Amino acid sequence: MYKLRLSGAAAFAAACLASGLAAAEPVKIGLVETLSGPNAASGLMYRQSVRYGIDKINAAGGWNGQPVQLLEYDNQGGPAGAADKLKAAIADGVQIVVQGASSAVGGQITEDVRKHNLRNPGKEVVYLNVGAEAQELTGEKCHFHHFRVAGNAQVRVKALVLGMKQANALGTRVYSINQNYSWGQDMEKAIVDDASLGGYEVVEKTLHDVSKIQDFSPYVAKIAAAKADTVMTGNWSNDLLLMMKAAKASGLKARFGTVYLDQPGNVSNAGDLAIGNYVAHAFNAEAAGPAGERFVADYTAKIGHAPVFVEPQTVFGLEMVTDALKRTRPVNGSLDVNAFAKALESGKLNTPMGEMSMRAADHQVQMPLVVSVVSKDAKYKADGTDMGFKPVKVFSAEAVSVPAQASCKMQRLG
Repeated sequence: MYKLRLSGAAAFAAACLASGLAAAEPVKIGLVETLSGPNAASGLMYRQSVRYGIDKINAAGGWNGQPVQLLEYDNQGGPAGAADKLKAAIADGVQIVVQGASSAVGGQITEDVRKHNLRNPGKEVVYLNVGAEAQELTGEKCHFHHFRVAGNAQVRVKALVLGMKQANALGTRVYSINQNYSWGQDMEKAIVDDASLGGYEVVEKTLHDVSKIQDFSPYVAKIAAAKADTVMTGNWSNDLLLMMKAAKASGLKARFGTVYLDQPGNVSNAGDLAIGNYVAHAFNAEAAGPAGERFVADYTAKIGHAPVFVEPQTVFGLEMVTDALKRTRPVNGSLDVNAFAKALESGKLNTPMGEMSMRAADHQVQMPLVVSVVSKDAKYKADGTDMGFKPVKVFSAEAVSVPAQASCKMQRLG
């Protein structure tokens, strides 16, 4: 278990005990994340930003006079491991489960949380989804205790297409390559669906195994043979890192339109080939101005590096949790999870990028997105190189929003 700094809240609890008063029950947040294995790089970044967010909660006094406790569980990158660790977290008294790396894992967690809550009224758990972006999680699998504080394929591709088109960088021939599971399939569908919006033809589509391809050169050769102007991909972790390496080795000329290019290592792996490639992401400090600079400075001081990749959206999600906790009154000294969920579904937050809010219809956050291009002119550099992400266009939450899916039949508690 990760031991938090308890600030002044621990002294408050000790004083209550010394005076004979019953101490309040602390809120327990369980991180059920990929902390080992080939995709641990993403999971470890989620862990850093969750720690940062909870440290901020506790520095401000915690909840109900107690520090919020963070418990960490390694799901080892798979649904089976996640199911086991979720059971352990619930047995440990966790009330809010946080996870982000992998929609396959997210699908397991959200279903297990739903079933647990049906079987255990009065002992409900909330799943805070900080990065599992498959459509089904806010579609047919939506439920009252699941909240996604990250984007999804539809909004990310919409932003990417609009931003690249505005920059005259999209071209007319697009190659779609994605991982063969729910998230990658959603990305492929969104790329196809937005062809008319972007004025392009999808020249070829490829779905490949997740985290099993060690050599992407055959795929890069197919992209070159298709004479694609742009490669659009939702690949993440090693599958994007290795594809960028293969693209560099082949000298591929096509532009990349991505949603995870800002993952540490991608720019350095691609070298100068990264220049001119695009990403749709949740945060760009250069575009955010003074508020973004303050966030970067504070995060860097506490974590040791600037917030990048999945870290900003995770921090913003924890800030929405903080706001919801403030609006949730304790019941017999403990957190009423259902009351907390009702508070969270009406949450709004002013981030350095603009306002984000939770949509009650499907618990999909409505958030601003920024499209950036890799450039040597960027103010903030990436991976220790002379390149960084130059903002092209900031889109408000309204500009990139898509309607809630009809398949979401959420049953809200009375």
